[in-house]
Amino acid sequence: MQAENIIQWFKLYNDKIKENKSYLTELDGPIGDSDHGANMARGMSHVMDALEEETESTPAELLKTIAMQLMSKVGGASGALYGSAFLGMSKAITEDDIQWAEVIDAGIAMIKKRGKSDSGEKTMLDVWVPVQEALHGGSLTREVIEEAVQSTEAMKATKGRASYVGERSIGHTDPGAASSGLLFEAAIEAEVF
Repeated sequence: MQAENIIQWFKLYNDKIKENKSYLTELDGPIGDSDHGANMARGMSHVMDALEEETESTPAELLKTIAMQLMSKVGGASGALYGSAFLGMSKAITEDDIQWAEVIDAGIAMIKKRGKSDSGEKTMLDVWVPVQEALHGGSLTREVIEEAVQSTEAMKATKGRASYVGERSIGHTDPGAASSGLLFEAAIEAEVF
């Protein structure tokens, strides 16, 4: 059942990325290089192709497949960061009774290691960490996710490409946070968590 949920999760995520491709690119314009939407859409297209061949896979194998596709097909930091997160998550799954809070912990550890970043620096971690905290507390909702994404607007970027524009990054939602918000909304809809 868990494997089916994960496949459904990423089908929904793919749909959300396609629907929001232009929006993610718009977010990336003022503080990045205007390609987050296109990069994520391309990567998710490859993920969906790969998942079609993974019908008998375990949850850990599915997450590893997703990680490898994103690392190899998404340009810029996003592919490396998302790929590292899902690779870490795949290694944290040891049984069918998946403890998603602990699995997300492993994903966050990999994002922090790969990006040399932490929450509060206007990155995807500013969504992943509140989601992690809500999962541990059994209180993850769409509102928690939306608030986390919106919180990045007021932050000054100190990591990633957005940090190059310094103070001008304030007032813009972080594109990686926005795509992470879509990821966790899809997880809720797919009843993964």
